[in-house]
Amino acid sequence: MGGGAAGLAGLIFVAISINPERIVRNTTHKNRAINMLSGFSAIFMACSLALLGGQYLPALGLEWLLLWAIATFIFVRGYVVAIKAGMSSIGLTGPRLAGGTMCYLAEVAGAIFLILGRGVGLYIAALGTIVLFAFLISGAWLLIIGIYEEPAKG
Repeated sequence: MGGGAAGLAGLIFVAISINPERIVRNTTHKNRAINMLSGFSAIFMACSLALLGGQYLPALGLEWLLLWAIATFIFVRGYVVAIKAGMSSIGLTGPRLAGGTMCYLAEVAGAIFLILGRGVGLYIAALGTIVLFAFLISGAWLLIIGIYEEPAKG
């Protein structure tokens, strides 16, 4: 999953570089791009941290808690800023915000269980990661659709 997330983060970066002016001009597109890059990067980092040898579950939980708390903040902030700007409503729905936030909070909950030494945290985090991966892929698609549905200046 970490390798896939890293690859998709790279593809998002390439897609952003094709139309940077449209993304930078539109608050929704800009924040969605930030969310996609930070989300895929967080998945990559979480997987990398899990592969570090010789660490106990509480140490991994602490690393994940810090990582996912930052990622959750970036995600929620990006949505709030985009909704307030009102520039593009594509994909800016309450259920999408709630679903994505629940994925990130599952990661945080999994980390807390790990800090408490409970292995069930791995399963909670894994489920959150799998669903988050789908949310991020659909968000990347919404970014592409949003860019091309926006009327071109000319």
